[in-house]
Amino acid sequence: MDALLSTIHSPRDLRTLSAGQLKQLAGEMREALCRLAGRRTAHFASNLGVIELTLALHTTFDFSRDRLIWDTGHQVYPHKMITGRYDEFTTMRTKGGLMGYPNPAESEYDLFMTGHAGCSVATALGLKCGDDLLRPDDPRQVVAVVGDGAFVSGVVFEAMNNAGGLKKNMTVVLNDNKMSICPRVGGLADSLDGLRMAPFYTGLKVEVQRLLNKLPVIGDPVERFLTQVKDAVKAGLLGGMLFEDLGFRYIGPVDGHNIAQLQKYLTMVQKFDGPVLLHVVSEKGHGFQPAAEDPASFHAPAPFSHANGSVVSFKISSSRPYTQVVRDEILKQMRSDRRVVAITAAMCQGNMLEPVRDAFPDRFFDVGICESHAVAFAAGLAKAGLRPIVDIYSTFLQRSYDQIFQEVALQNLPVTMLLDRAGLVGPDGPTHHGVFDLTYLRPLPNVVVMAPGDELDVAPMLELAMAHDGPTAIRYPKTHAETVPRDPAPVKLGVAEVVRTGGDGMIVACGGVLSACMEAAERLTDDGLEIGVINARFVKPLDKATLLGAIRQHPFVVTVEEGALMGGFGSAVLEAACDAGVDASRLRRLGIPDRFIEHASRKELLADLGLDGQGIAATCRQLVAELPRNEGVDRLQAS
Repeated sequence: MDALLSTIHSPRDLRTLSAGQLKQLAGEMREALCRLAGRRTAHFASNLGVIELTLALHTTFDFSRDRLIWDTGHQVYPHKMITGRYDEFTTMRTKGGLMGYPNPAESEYDLFMTGHAGCSVATALGLKCGDDLLRPDDPRQVVAVVGDGAFVSGVVFEAMNNAGGLKKNMTVVLNDNKMSICPRVGGLADSLDGLRMAPFYTGLKVEVQRLLNKLPVIGDPVERFLTQVKDAVKAGLLGGMLFEDLGFRYIGPVDGHNIAQLQKYLTMVQKFDGPVLLHVVSEKGHGFQPAAEDPASFHAPAPFSHANGSVVSFKISSSRPYTQVVRDEILKQMRSDRRVVAITAAMCQGNMLEPVRDAFPDRFFDVGICESHAVAFAAGLAKAGLRPIVDIYSTFLQRSYDQIFQEVALQNLPVTMLLDRAGLVGPDGPTHHGVFDLTYLRPLPNVVVMAPGDELDVAPMLELAMAHDGPTAIRYPKTHAETVPRDPAPVKLGVAEVVRTGGDGMIVACGGVLSACMEAAERLTDDGLEIGVINARFVKPLDKATLLGAIRQHPFVVTVEEGALMGGFGSAVLEAACDAGVDASRLRRLGIPDRFIEHASRKELLADLGLDGQGIAATCRQLVAELPRNEGVDRLQAS
């Protein structure tokens, strides 16, 4: 097993391998990926599709000095295997193990920690300009690998426009597999299909190459003629030469699973002056038939066992995640109100919106990996009289911050933003933790910010959002939906819910940590303490009457949030207390500290940060111990 792969300790070890050995190595790398996917959820189909490209890149460039940027870094597993991390590969996405994205702390071959899409061309151009300025006598090659799904991001074209103007020597490898996570959409997708599938143009290129091989000497007039023929054919077939017009020399399409052909073209592009776009056609899930047939489902599948190239069984949880609960409520709203429309940014499957897409194809919009456009588009829909729902991961909604401000909040339009994966997302790590949304949404006037404490809050919050004449945001975690036993109070704008009363202290839960707060209160009954719990529900507008009343009436108050402490929910409570002249010296805030949180399971991370039931209870015990004896709360010793 892994006879060749186990001998590869750096890309230099690839240089001695024959073409047959490289093919064998590709097979071993696929099997290693299958073994990993059998242990835990990991990015799978995308990595299967770039194995040959990875080997070709590392055998034609020296990335110990040259520059390589992977756009959307979840496709770097093969890259990690051959850059000195094979021995640690089984630790991928575990606490203390390898990150599922590029990580400069792991290797000199990882330059940026990239968890989102679209920025590779810009950062690669910056690296090229920086190297040229600082090391003019030591030229380095720069390569950006960008998928066709990420290619539609506006920042890609901003960077290509800049690169074409600067005329810097750099290579953009367009990895065209007809997918982002879900099948990619839009006019550019159609254009790429034309490039990839036009048999006449592909055949003509072969004939032109044969002609070139037969001519002993080619003068300038012949070169100009052939260039004009090529341009004319492309213009006729495709309605224009998009990449050339941006200043890039277009090469391709090239078979993304033919290592020798990839090596040939990657060697060729290093000899050109100016920026080059190499169009590589690959198959997502290549080499494992189930993933090739259904790459969306195998993007990051549940752990599975396999035999003879087929899936035997999946390890699937029976619990219902918040994402599904929210999806079902979206469907209910769309069935009851024809003004409601849904928008996602290339995450139809991640947001579990396939039933919405299938039931309401004319009211469902997948805009591609273009979050800024998604929000501005929603603003236009709202202005026209619709009730748009923008369903995007919390960490990716950050990409649309200016549009949330300018096009939505400033106009006070009824756009509902659903922030999936808010809080700690576990093994995806710091690029994906959705911990900053409260901080970036709270300052914006007109925006209502809600956080359901459990599954029972979801439906009434979405109903409130649909009825509210202004922008709203609802954040919810990446975990199974829990239900806290109670008779839930109606959800009213800006009103918190007192779930449990107790005179010895109060815990205020913001969002999905409600069950952990209830667990902490139960643990503290063993210490003889009666601790109350409030389900905040609203971050903005804040229920000042309930929360400030709790601060006045209890020996201590602990706020708990699965978000950044700086500018988050606890900060909002402190600000309200300060403005009202209420002594908040016995208020303790629990949440995400001022640092990036590494990857591990969500359960492990919550425990490490003191945000699980045990950690919250420990904080309460500490506060009780710090209280003066004359307040009669020295119960820990008595118990």
